[in-house]
Amino acid sequence: MNERTLLLAVPPAWAPLWTVPFAELAPQLQIFVESKDTYATDAIDYVLSFRPAPGLLQRLPNLRVAFSLGAGVDGFLSDPQYPKHVPLVRFVGNSLADEMAEFCVLHVLMHYRMQRFFDRAQSEHKWRQALLPKRASDIAIGILGLGEIGAVVAERLKPFGFRLAGWSRTRKAVEAVESFASEDELPAFLARSDVLICLLPLTDATTGVLNAKLFAQLPKDAFVINVARGGHLVDADLIAALDSGHLSGAVLDVFHHEPLPEDHPFWSHPRITVTPHIAAITDPRAAVEYVVKGIVRFERGEMLENVVDLSRGY
Repeated sequence: MNERTLLLAVPPAWAPLWTVPFAELAPQLQIFVESKDTYATDAIDYVLSFRPAPGLLQRLPNLRVAFSLGAGVDGFLSDPQYPKHVPLVRFVGNSLADEMAEFCVLHVLMHYRMQRFFDRAQSEHKWRQALLPKRASDIAIGILGLGEIGAVVAERLKPFGFRLAGWSRTRKAVEAVESFASEDELPAFLARSDVLICLLPLTDATTGVLNAKLFAQLPKDAFVINVARGGHLVDADLIAALDSGHLSGAVLDVFHHEPLPEDHPFWSHPRITVTPHIAAITDPRAAVEYVVKGIVRFERGEMLENVVDLSRGY
């Protein structure tokens, strides 16, 4: 790799998580930390970030590639000044998909095995035994967004015997997973989903997709898990669907505003479990290795992997 520069646009206090492995793996790559280091805007070749400040990338005239720290890239594309000629590469790593799958399996099983019912009984010092209302083979799980991570989630859920299905824009072939595709098949997919896991990318088309209309198409007592983006969910519609009894519960790991405000009703709702955007956290060293490999490929004139289609948003 020739001598190049990379701008790390993350909170400065977190910067050592990435600068340390960069120093080890690519010592010839000069790293600048946004809001901490002084740099010439025309000297920056690459950017690594999750949600760069609006207009930042547009001010870098010689920017060659932008790398995302996550699988989602809405933090970049929400900037109307994003330079469209600059390739945007999303992070794809086994650890990210594995952690997301672990989180989803955990909360599917907690719902299926009625753990929250027993937690409430313990808090009341009550011995409440209960039969499971359904066998695992009778529970249909729907993965909304059957991409790379969705396929791993399905793989991890298979051994428990749930009936699995996934929905995506185009037909996918995933073993033991029924595939639904296009807007025409979305109602049938929703109607058979006792548990709905949202793994969609956040785009103009998917913003607010978890709304009253969608919830009404789910079976009575359906359970919702959102580990994608807070922008997918219409908060008030979820609360209304829970309070009406149509939905039995929800697990939310992502929110419109993070940290979730202390006065937000999600915190105290008895049927909502809140986690602080920790379903999957990009491993810094894995991210650095991924970026270094990408830069090496680019410098050799090879095709970059996992480049985002800016027109689709993923």
